[in-house]
Amino acid sequence: MKREYPTHPIAAVGVVVFKDDKVLLIKRNKPPKSFEWSIPGGAQHLGETLMETAKREVFEETGITINNLKLVDAVDYIKQDSHGKLMYHYSLIDYRAVYVEGRLKPGDDATEAKWVSINDLSVYNLWSETSALIKKATVKSTSD
Repeated sequence: MKREYPTHPIAAVGVVVFKDDKVLLIKRNKPPKSFEWSIPGGAQHLGETLMETAKREVFEETGITINNLKLVDAVDYIKQDSHGKLMYHYSLIDYRAVYVEGRLKPGDDATEAKWVSINDLSVYNLWSETSALIKKATVKSTSD
């Protein structure tokens, strides 16, 4: 699957994972947004459901397992290069989930993984859509 300068949008999943009063963040290892903090997630494989993608990506990037997945939102990440040519186009389907078990360790697409207090998120310079998503997931989590 060609991720840079794609010929069609790429379906991907992001997951806001909660453990007590903390949320899981990873520092991305690959483009787009290399070496920036984000939530775990990644591209959907052919034949894989969205929820399977969510569970696989969280495990691959952090070594933990999750459950109680609930849909939160869907957003687009579209970026053009300096010449105006489409460089990235991801359709991101975002869930919230709860930590089940596992020792947190960065995996293949992450250089770091950590539990962060909701009150400390501003320190991590998150993409504005990610910050909004975490806020929305937190509100939904308390209203369930």
